[in-house]
Amino acid sequence: MDEQTPQNGPSLVRPYSLTSGRTRPAVELALEALIQAVPMAADHEAELDNVEAAILALCRQSPSVAEIAARLSMPLGVARVLVADLVEAGHVQILATLKEDSSDAERRELIERVLSGLREI
Repeated sequence: MDEQTPQNGPSLVRPYSLTSGRTRPAVELALEALIQAVPMAADHEAELDNVEAAILALCRQSPSVAEIAARLSMPLGVARVLVADLVEAGHVQILATLKEDSSDAERRELIERVLSGLREI
């Protein structure tokens, strides 16, 4: 079960090793949650490993969690754990997601944005 890394091609790293065996994110993240790099995050990019740095770079475009997983060819659960780690470290933030009282137009806009991002992959 080889994973693809964005720069290096096939990798022998198992998904669970990227998360130190963790399967649940420390922060609850919906698949459609949009993630954005915080302005000062680039100053700390050298402190991150290659996968975290790749996620941070993608988050400059405010992708969804699902897009991050797809673009980095990693399992969704792994992406959720790694993104949550970056949220906790203050490198990225979760943009406002839908709430129970969100309008149909807001729901449609979010779905269209996520689908558009996934199509770009």
